[in-house]
Amino acid sequence: MLSETVQHILHGIGVSAGAVHGPVALVATAIGVDTHETPSHDAEGDSAIVHDAMQHVAQQLKERAEHSTGNSRDVLTATAQLAADRGLLKTISKHLQNGEGITASVHNAVGEYASKLQKIGGYMAERVTDLYDVRDRVICELRGVPAPGIPELSEPSILVAKDLAPAETATLDPSIVLGIVTEEGGPTSHTAILAAQLGIPAAVKVSGIVEEAKIANELALDGGAGTVLIDPSEEEIDELSTRSARRATLLANSHGRGLSKDGKHIALLANIGSAADATKAAALDLEGSGLFRTEFMFLDRQDAPSVEEQTDTYTRVLEAFGDRRVVVRTLDAGADKPLAFTQMPSEENPALGIRGLRLGMRKQELIDTQLEALSRAYQATHGDVWVMAPMVADVDEAHWFAQKVRALGLPKVGVMIEVPGTALRASRVLREVDFASIGTNDLAQYTMAADRLNGDLASLLSPWQPAVLEMISLACKGGAETQSHMGVCGEAGGDPLLALVLVGLGVTSLSMAPKKVAAVRASLAMHNFASCQRMAQAALDASTAVQAREAVIAIADPAVKDLL
Repeated sequence: MLSETVQHILHGIGVSAGAVHGPVALVATAIGVDTHETPSHDAEGDSAIVHDAMQHVAQQLKERAEHSTGNSRDVLTATAQLAADRGLLKTISKHLQNGEGITASVHNAVGEYASKLQKIGGYMAERVTDLYDVRDRVICELRGVPAPGIPELSEPSILVAKDLAPAETATLDPSIVLGIVTEEGGPTSHTAILAAQLGIPAAVKVSGIVEEAKIANELALDGGAGTVLIDPSEEEIDELSTRSARRATLLANSHGRGLSKDGKHIALLANIGSAADATKAAALDLEGSGLFRTEFMFLDRQDAPSVEEQTDTYTRVLEAFGDRRVVVRTLDAGADKPLAFTQMPSEENPALGIRGLRLGMRKQELIDTQLEALSRAYQATHGDVWVMAPMVADVDEAHWFAQKVRALGLPKVGVMIEVPGTALRASRVLREVDFASIGTNDLAQYTMAADRLNGDLASLLSPWQPAVLEMISLACKGGAETQSHMGVCGEAGGDPLLALVLVGLGVTSLSMAPKKVAAVRASLAMHNFASCQRMAQAALDASTAVQAREAVIAIADPAVKDLL
């Protein structure tokens, strides 16, 4: 952890581990509406001008997507689709017809759209940042100025921004971007997830960083602790460099299976979202994929992917991993990630509505097609495929899903544990299936009654919350009673310190961003299973999330701090 002896230290949420220092690169903000523009007197003509600007922005984003891979490509493609959205253009045209100026119409129409997405919540609320990025790019195109965003870097630097659009984060070069610090965002934002995938140290929700960065020459960032030093001293830089060198040595010596110091095996796996992600992850030193998010094939399109299209994707994923495990999560969509072709009505509280398996049970053609495609891919590859359903709430849902999966000859069927009720009744649910995987992000959201997209509630959403750890403990006890595999596939699994607690609670595999595997493996190798159990009990006995983490640090091998 960075020293706190200086006056200028800012605190936020660490979302991608690593300690770095370097010069500041402040991301340019959008220029906004042209305050001198005249009201529209030709709504049809101005609408055509906006249409051309939107198409140009969409084409630029598509070209960037073509030169990207994996999740970065998915993010850029989705943002390009927003830039070409006909509904958005229609809303802009209405504002033009009301006599608003051309850039004001874009700004106000996007504001309306954003409000709708925020009310929907879930995945769609996450798209608001993308939408604002499209707004800013279109307005810049209309005003004939360069798009806002990341400056051209002449030297390795730490990026500072109010927030980063996913389209910007997706194309960052880790060789020249030392770290990322944003004033907004949250632990499950696109910026956080992409930074972790790229292996760039990052902190979000760092209040005051933009103003400080305007006068600072250099920053020191601890991406694990979420702390930022403004203009650090030579002594502090030396301390940081020494720690970074120790971390690099630990990672360089981290190889093979996930094993505790006394030889207990904990499978270390990768979270992926596409066949391209699978190809990249499979080339790394890890044991398979513990979460294949299949919903990216379904989002932002007008019809469901065919059984042939899905079979091709699943086959490529299984082929990439060979005989290594691949855990496939069936479609996780619903009111919070609406699909145009399901024609589901909007809901007042989509996070608690028709989502995950609940959607599949009401639109059975979707899950039947997906399972058929998975069965064909398995028959073609004989890969080690495990299939699990999201948002399972009770025994009846687990039984319904297990029957469908087994009828198609797929070898392993499981459920996600995201709902507190499922954690409480884990032993009964697990009698219906072969394994379970804990989704810590949603489990925290539902346990703590805190919207995971609300940055102001980030402290409640910490997986270190003792109540959340208690839920995980109950789920693991159910797994032990039924001798079932119990994994974790939320971002918590990639924390080298929290991973020790999870193992102590009874988790048997951890899935995370691929770049996090080496650090977790190194942490496990420092500790025997009994010490992991002691750390787990210390965390459960704590009164707060902060106290839980401090209690574990006090027990852990001091060298683990170099991995945080």
